Amino acid sequence: MKKINILKESREFSRIIKNNNSIKYKDYIIYIEKNTNDIYHFGFSVSKKIGKAVVRNKIKRRIKNILDKNIYQNNFNCIIIVRKSILDRSFNEMETDLFKLCKKLNILKGECYEK
Repeated sequence: MKKINILKESREFSRIIKNNNSIKYKDYIIYIEKNTNDIYHFGFSVSKKIGKAVVRNKIKRRIKNILDKNIYQNNFNCIIIVRKSILDRSFNEMETDLFKLCKKLNILKGECYEK
C-alpha cells in the first residue's frame, strides 16, 4: 500500500470517528467517510491490548497486504479498528472477511481480487 493512501494523523482519526457511524463486522470496527478528494485513504488502529509491538505490526502488515490486492473507488476515508479476537484468525480468514466487508461497504471498483 502506498504511503499516500494511509492516514496517520491523530486529528484525522478523531474527526472521522467523531463524525461517522461505526460498522461492526466480526473482528473489525469500520468508520467510513466520503470526501471530495481524488484519492482514497485507509487508517489502521491496533490496540495495545492485542499484544506487543511485533504482534500489532504483523497484523497491520497483513491487513495492508490484503487491502492492496483490490482496486478501490476514490473519494473515501476509511479507518479499520481491530478487535482482540483477530488473534484467533488465520490469514485466509482475515482475507475473506475483509473482502466481504469491502463488498458490503461498496468501495471496490470494477474487477477485484476474489478469494
